[in-house]
Amino acid sequence: MKNNILIVDDIHPIFIERAKVAGYSCDYQPTIKTDEAISILNQYDGLVIRSKFRVDKAVIDQAPKLRFICRAGAGMDNIDEAYAIERNIALINAPEGNSDAVGEHAIGLLLSLMNNINIADAQIRAGSWQREANRGHELKGKTIGIIGYGNMGQSFARKLSGFQVGVLAYDKYKTGFSDKYAREVSMEEIVKHADVLSLHIPLTRETNGMVDDEFLFHFKKPIFLINTARGKVVKTSAVLNAIKQNKIIGAGLDVLEVEKFPALGEQAWFDELRLSGKVILSAHVAGWTFDSYRKISEVMAAKLLALPVSTE
Repeated sequence: MKNNILIVDDIHPIFIERAKVAGYSCDYQPTIKTDEAISILNQYDGLVIRSKFRVDKAVIDQAPKLRFICRAGAGMDNIDEAYAIERNIALINAPEGNSDAVGEHAIGLLLSLMNNINIADAQIRAGSWQREANRGHELKGKTIGIIGYGNMGQSFARKLSGFQVGVLAYDKYKTGFSDKYAREVSMEEIVKHADVLSLHIPLTRETNGMVDDEFLFHFKKPIFLINTARGKVVKTSAVLNAIKQNKIIGAGLDVLEVEKFPALGEQAWFDELRLSGKVILSAHVAGWTFDSYRKISEVMAAKLLALPVSTE
């Protein structure tokens, strides 16, 4: 069967509807086990996946018909991009679909941290009313440093535009990107001026463990740290050390270097992390809203429709 797609994760049905109109058939199996999916992948021209398994060289080699892989999300770190490209497999992702969700979530984490909202809520529920202990910080007048100015970084900058802040952005792989929302700067300027640091970079060999003790040591001012990118970009132990050294005022972490239980609970740093009143945690949901669920599929479908349909 030509132009057939195996879908191994839950996606919005709009993708299937639009793919069918374009001449594709979709085998929707969101509960399929990894081994079973890999064993039948050789029958398909396309694969749609979120995070069920890593599409590495071994998996790709078992799928000689594969012409495209759609990642229902932004990051491509669970796909061997270089080998897929070598095999002439088209890669589709959908950062445009969840960038608003990520930008808004980052704002939510930041405002909650700066105003001790999570702490005050827990205290009041426990019968304690503490005003002075929960005096907050205003965002107005602060300097926000953004590392990575792609879809997510740009979304965060746009969301900040009404807060009367200065936004500095660094991106190693882009130049000339200053706009009305952010000013392009060097990493040195981020380190020197930032009151807030927000990460919007993919996980690569270069960024794996980038935010470590040495990285945080160089910041000239105490900062609020926001990570809605990838957990392995940040060393959790370094964040906890920086909090103890008053180099980090508060950290909003939607992602962690180890995620999901029981593995997360087994980490040496987990108890300190969960007990810290200066950390807000969310379960890798920054880009996962009811709205982005549909928008991701719409973006994937539009990009799929731009590919030629096989007639062989």
